[in-house]
Amino acid sequence: MTGRAVEVVRLDVVDSTNAEARRRAEAGASGPLWITARRQTAGRGRRGRAWSSEPGNLAATLLTHTARPPAEAAHSTFVAALAVHELISAFVDPALVRIKWPNDVLLAGHKASGILVESGVQAPGGLWLAVGIGVNLVQAPEDVERPATAVARHLRSDLARAPDPDVALDLLIQTFSAWQDRWDQLGFAALRDAWTTRAQGLGGPAVARLAHETVEGVAEGLADDGALRLRLPDGSLRLISAGDVAFGPLNTEGHA
Repeated sequence: MTGRAVEVVRLDVVDSTNAEARRRAEAGASGPLWITARRQTAGRGRRGRAWSSEPGNLAATLLTHTARPPAEAAHSTFVAALAVHELISAFVDPALVRIKWPNDVLLAGHKASGILVESGVQAPGGLWLAVGIGVNLVQAPEDVERPATAVARHLRSDLARAPDPDVALDLLIQTFSAWQDRWDQLGFAALRDAWTTRAQGLGGPAVARLAHETVEGVAEGLADDGALRLRLPDGSLRLISAGDVAFGPLNTEGHA
């Protein structure tokens, strides 16, 4: 993204910033273009989950074009996670901010951000990417599967309030661009190393809930393709490319 002007479209209300990015991509736009909205009426998260967009929070999607093959383009989710980690760390104690595989950014152990990457083929070639990012700046949803929190609850003592969404977006654009450049120049290994130092749960027990089975083991880190390396009790290695992963052993009810 270095050297290219980045346009920002600011909307009051939209169904979903990712959906708007898709519509623009299918109409021929290639970006880079950031789309943000004060309110989403149909925000979406990973695995078809709804994403609650509370007033004062950040909802934004980067629409861009890539010539990378789909498997490599998917690594943009790690760019996004690192960018959000840096954004949130600007307003709270960085020691409280961790990344849960693959891209949930946690604040004091609770989810503070969600990332959803979608893509499609774009003429005359390559892919359009929609990198959707939601950050709980001032409010956290209550009706969620796992506990959530907001930046406002953990501000540094020298800050009076959480950033306005426009301020947060300006910083996100900077951090995303910096990590994107690092990926372009140094490859995925640079992202993997940075992600590893910020990750939660590596070296400890993890439970992966897949489509047709639940697998337990020790989380060892990222494989070269971004999959989670899970060392099973029999010593074999399982690569987890998709699924819900919880860090910590199963309790007697089967929950991590």
